[in-house]
Amino acid sequence: MMLGSLASRITGFVRSAVIVAVLGTALLGDAHNVANTVPNIVYILLIGGALNSVFVPELVRAANEHADGGVAYTDRLITLCLAALTAITAVAVLAAPWIVAAYTDYTGAQRELTITLARYCLPQILFYGVFTVLGQVLNARDRFGAMMWTPVLNNVVVIAVFGLYLAVAVGARSAGDVSEAQLLLLGVGSTAGIAVQAMALLPSLRAAGFRWRPSFDWRGSGLGRPLRAAVWTLLLVLANQLAYWVVTRLTTTTGVRAVADGVIEGVGYTAYSSAYQLWVVPQGIITVSLVTALLPRMSRAAADGDTAAVSSDLSRGLRTTAVAIVPAAAVFLALAPQLTGVAYQYGQVSEADSQAIGRVLVAFAPGLAAFSAQYVLSRGFYALGDTRTPFLLTLVIAGTNAALSSAAYVLLPPHWAVVGIAGAYAAACTTGLYCTGRALRRRLGRPFNGVFGTHVRIAVACLPGAIVAYVGSRWLTERMGHGLTGDAAGLLLGTSIIAVSVLTLARPLRLTEVDELVAPLTRRLRPHGRHRDEPRNPGP
Repeated sequence: MMLGSLASRITGFVRSAVIVAVLGTALLGDAHNVANTVPNIVYILLIGGALNSVFVPELVRAANEHADGGVAYTDRLITLCLAALTAITAVAVLAAPWIVAAYTDYTGAQRELTITLARYCLPQILFYGVFTVLGQVLNARDRFGAMMWTPVLNNVVVIAVFGLYLAVAVGARSAGDVSEAQLLLLGVGSTAGIAVQAMALLPSLRAAGFRWRPSFDWRGSGLGRPLRAAVWTLLLVLANQLAYWVVTRLTTTTGVRAVADGVIEGVGYTAYSSAYQLWVVPQGIITVSLVTALLPRMSRAAADGDTAAVSSDLSRGLRTTAVAIVPAAAVFLALAPQLTGVAYQYGQVSEADSQAIGRVLVAFAPGLAAFSAQYVLSRGFYALGDTRTPFLLTLVIAGTNAALSSAAYVLLPPHWAVVGIAGAYAAACTTGLYCTGRALRRRLGRPFNGVFGTHVRIAVACLPGAIVAYVGSRWLTERMGHGLTGDAAGLLLGTSIIAVSVLTLARPLRLTEVDELVAPLTRRLRPHGRHRDEPRNPGP
């Protein structure tokens, strides 16, 4: 799963770099980013959160409790979800002008361009839902790999689409320059990537022996429980999206203000979203992979009343993910300019643009460990069938994020406001982790002994390397010159120094989790999966 997610993130980097290189970081780039993000927002807001948090525990319970192994229940639940997704998608396409107006204050050509793109992109809601539903069916059957690998196909499709756009839209660099046919290519091409990603799960489902049969006999079928649980998840997502709405409005408005002041280098929504996409990479590769595999197991333990097993899995998940997440935060803090230069400094993106994105990434970095740990702990509540408590905790996170982001917007000048908004989210994640940990301790006892100490020891192991990496990477970049070669060399040097620091100090600091995380990857990469201590020609 980690390898699949890594491949997805690498191709995602290429996709993001191509999009930013083609559209830039000013208003045209913002229009596409808003239009392409809105479907995901609407999907998560209305149904995606429920699918992600409720689906697997419910399928696991049905498999344990129903005589047919939950087959009929699964058919009914999928049918209900697909019907809801189709209706939501149709309404969203019709409501595109109002949705765009809710997230931006664009006018004139900028507004019309964003609305047109949104209409082409909003059908993604249906395909996001299909991907999640089918993927969760696979997860409930302990088939995890396909859901991590198929996003690579989405990235490849989008890269091809934007490459074609670059060839046919020469000179289209602002809202007024883009033709209807070019907008169709951008919007429909982006949606096609999500569709391919969803449909690519079908062979894995067939291999797992799953055959879906539409079933509309919902009354008295036991679907009331997941629907009641989904209400709290809907409220949770609504709170999150209200905070995100605040951030989107503030960052898009900041971009417009900055352009009016003559500042065009990475100061709006595109800078925020580009830095965020880098920031969540370790979370997507490590934390999501591990927790996706743990959730069905925790759900089975919770169904059996074994809360000690749930506690053990949560504690292990926190310690294991910290081994990768804390060093990643150190890389972001020490090497952000080199990282954003390698990821984004192409085409229309200048060095000033990439440096501005790097400053936003540095502001995000301190909250990475809290963001990851919060994700792990929230799955503990979902495994227990509790969706109400995560909603209440989300109110704390979303409220803190919205309040601090608004303060940053008001108090900071336009070229620093987005940096402050990113720092506000990092602070909100830390606040949310503290509250979540206290709430889960009351539910499970004290399952997290030693977890905080693990995080501290990993941070100590990173510190010498991060300091040397900061100095050494900048020295090397200055000598080789800013640009892809200099930034890549500085990033490679700095990352290697931090990795060596962690590996060198792991044994003295008793970081056994390092071996626990690395061992499955090294086994997978050895020829034929052979363990190092296994003979080449074992006997019978």
